[in-house]
Amino acid sequence: MERRTFLVGTGAAALTAGLSRNAFAQEEPEKTKVTLGVGGKPLLYYLPLTIAERRGFFKDEGLEVEINDFGGGAKSLQALIGGSVDVVTGAYEHTIRMQAKGQDIRAVTELGRFPAIVIAVKKDKAEQVKSAADFKGLKIGVTAPGSSTALTTQYAMVKAGLKPTDAAFIGVGSGASAVAAMQKGEIDVISHLDPVISKLESDGDISILIDTRTEAGTRSLFGGSNPAATLYTTKDFIDANPVTTQRLVNAFMKSLKWLQTAKPEDVAETVPPEYHLGDRPLYLKAVQNSLESYSRDGIIPPDGMKSVMDMLQQLDPEMRDAKVDLSATFDGRFVKKAAI
Repeated sequence: MERRTFLVGTGAAALTAGLSRNAFAQEEPEKTKVTLGVGGKPLLYYLPLTIAERRGFFKDEGLEVEINDFGGGAKSLQALIGGSVDVVTGAYEHTIRMQAKGQDIRAVTELGRFPAIVIAVKKDKAEQVKSAADFKGLKIGVTAPGSSTALTTQYAMVKAGLKPTDAAFIGVGSGASAVAAMQKGEIDVISHLDPVISKLESDGDISILIDTRTEAGTRSLFGGSNPAATLYTTKDFIDANPVTTQRLVNAFMKSLKWLQTAKPEDVAETVPPEYHLGDRPLYLKAVQNSLESYSRDGIIPPDGMKSVMDMLQQLDPEMRDAKVDLSATFDGRFVKKAAI
């Protein structure tokens, strides 16, 4: 039997059998070159990815990871379905949507335990727009239509008695273009992430209405846990590349562990300078605001899965009667075996 075939046939079974934490430490990854899709890499939502890249955690695991940055999470999902990337760092909700469509997409690591999405109104409209109930007819800037920034806003609108279609959603990208869209008056409301939000807040351009960077803010909107960024891929990739998958998860778990004790200054020194949006002190503040949102153990809790499913069923008519086995949306075996 060829070595590759042997690994494919025994990798999953070995995990289930409960091998030691470093079971794959001596095994060669099936793929040493991996392509990864992400929708807005400079965003703090995806900070664990940049930390893994910049601090050499992928290389430590014997992997060469090529990162393709798309305009939003929906586009990176499309790249996975189309076969142009192997894995994605993206919102957990995409796994549920794909499972409902018969596509076996599974998260293998939770990166963000809170969405870290902030919804804010342009400062000069703050007197007229005081909650999501006032969003009807407005132009709302999001990273990309269909991404989690749009979904979260639509959920807030539905909770406030509006329809998801009562506002216009405009893709503004993930960095300086998003800041410019608000400052130029191209949008009335923005649903976005740090450092974009901290930049706009510091410049006095916005008034924050909803803030899910914290546990309190997340519970206020969703009523409980609401998992955010994950590492996800196809079941076919997992089955064919169990060692590679384990190595990827190891790298991300190292990132999460590093972030638990990192200071904002450590993060600022690690990421590319352009991520600071020209204002390092502001970036430090944005990091401080976001540190609470990252996963502590890489595990997506069952109540978090149900919270996201409930949100999708409220927003999407196609999901209303969908039957999804939520346990199939997250494969936690690799996190439990992660060698950190």
